[in-house]
Amino acid sequence: MGIAALSLYVSDPDEIARRIIEETGGRIVLGLPLGLGKAPHIANALFEHARRDRAISLSIFTALTLEPPALGSELERRFLEPVFERTMGGYPAFAYAKAQREDDLPPNIVVNEFFFQAGSRLGNAAAQRSYISINYTHAMRALIDQGVNVIAQIVARRRESFSLSCNTDMTLDLLAARDAGKADFLLVGQVNDELPFMTGPAELPAERFAMVLDSAETRFPLFGPPKQPVSPAQHAIGMHVASLVPDGGSLQIGIGEIGDAVAHSLILRHEEPTRFDAVLDSLTTAGIKRPSIESGRFETGLYAPTEMLVDGFLELLRAGILRREVEAAVLHGGFFIGPRAFYRALREMDEDMRARIHMREISWINALYGEEEAKREARVGARFVNSAMMVTLLGATISDGLEDGRVVSGVGGQYNFVAQALELEGARSVITLAATRQHDGELRSNIVWSYGHETIPRHLRDVVVTEYGIADLRGQSDEEVVRRLIAVADSRFQDALLDAAREAGKLDPDCSPPEAQRRNLPEQLASALPLANFPPYPSGTDFTPVEQMLLPALTSLAGAARHPAALAATMARGLAAGTLSVEEDAALARMGLSEPHGVRERSYRALVIGALRTISEAPYSR
Repeated sequence: MGIAALSLYVSDPDEIARRIIEETGGRIVLGLPLGLGKAPHIANALFEHARRDRAISLSIFTALTLEPPALGSELERRFLEPVFERTMGGYPAFAYAKAQREDDLPPNIVVNEFFFQAGSRLGNAAAQRSYISINYTHAMRALIDQGVNVIAQIVARRRESFSLSCNTDMTLDLLAARDAGKADFLLVGQVNDELPFMTGPAELPAERFAMVLDSAETRFPLFGPPKQPVSPAQHAIGMHVASLVPDGGSLQIGIGEIGDAVAHSLILRHEEPTRFDAVLDSLTTAGIKRPSIESGRFETGLYAPTEMLVDGFLELLRAGILRREVEAAVLHGGFFIGPRAFYRALREMDEDMRARIHMREISWINALYGEEEAKREARVGARFVNSAMMVTLLGATISDGLEDGRVVSGVGGQYNFVAQALELEGARSVITLAATRQHDGELRSNIVWSYGHETIPRHLRDVVVTEYGIADLRGQSDEEVVRRLIAVADSRFQDALLDAAREAGKLDPDCSPPEAQRRNLPEQLASALPLANFPPYPSGTDFTPVEQMLLPALTSLAGAARHPAALAATMARGLAAGTLSVEEDAALARMGLSEPHGVRERSYRALVIGALRTISEAPYSR
């Protein structure tokens, strides 16, 4: 494409859009990287041109469009708006996402995503219709088949070199396809000073780009979702997973509380092995058949072939656990997203240490084909840890969607790592999930007899971990799989699961779990996990101390809102509270309820006080 003959550096996104339209003849197939890597000013300029001129065709192919979650109640708004401003404020909104959300996309603009921000598109019919269900490793092929002719990505700049930084995942694969004559597109960059300059495969010379948007007016702070608290159940899952990871092995974990919990437990195991063993012993139920226990310090260290670089890996790097090198790197990742402190840590990291983190193409990380012999040699003792929403009693995993067809998130790389674990000698796929969840104020089991949607079929079952233990399912009969999953299910649902399995003829009618497995209850976890060793925010948080106190109270209040009697009891408790503590006064001030005006604000004040009092007395509230 001849556009490269023009000036590389451009300060106006509208000029870039005009050049792209001229070069493509007005038929634009725009690839925007998954997550953080999208170039918002370029995408919005192209969208605006296409919105005004229906002769322009704009097809957008992307994944994981980052937006602050929609706010519900007034109390939720009061709490979260300041948090979102601190952590996501200034991040540009994407015009295509707003138009799609409002069902207002012009007929000449199409948006396809292969992964959603979890739950964000459940009520969006347009997004649900245009969703593409695909493995992460196959997304590039789909984009090439659609005729991609523009990739617009944010980059870090160092003189005349650029770094793909947060998103090497598909861009490096696409560049390789372009070099091989299998694709023809313009690579357009947008410089962002907050991106860490990742070297190695992520670093590209200026000549790889057709244009680069570089202007003070188009700088913006990166999207930085705040860390959520790690519950006792999640800490217990982290402990169990940490006991599966061999010294000298390989590790993949994802974003969120489970990843934080796993990293925290691995550090506890490395720094305080005796305490780790004692806690694990208190969490281990007699009679559960699990893989051999891995414990003790990491003398050789771990290597991480992980599609996502999360801040838990930085904690492992600092602790000296992540140190087994493969091709001069202790970690190979495909993309990253995290809190703003995570980006800052990468930017400010010692150059030599940051150089040990290589961002690579997703085809190299998520699959064995291509350099297979070297990958097999490097990925020894691999543990690929991924989360699920539900698991059926026969071992199928539900991670991405609902049985009515709606998509919650996407398959992403989960299938890739499950398949890889079954192909690598000594590797295990570890699916984690809490044993229960709240749904419309009702407690439900996440281990179910059956479900009308599957992400990973039962013939790929391997290891499942809940807070109550580890179910080793690989190579087991259906009856044994049922037994092992019931052993790690919440005891309040075990009888119903037993009945369903017996009725289907998958379980001996006389089979019943031993008494030790009948005590799988939340209360058992709290005593096994001392708060001093398992804090809600093991690696820091963007929430202030007052917000940390408010968060569980407001969460419980949201659950009570579905039950009028519970809500009334909470309000009555708040109205009768009497003298408030200093902490309660601070919480009310944070919510703007120190001096309530009118009946509504007085009701809010009473609800907040009542919820704070209830949570402070709950044994399992942290």
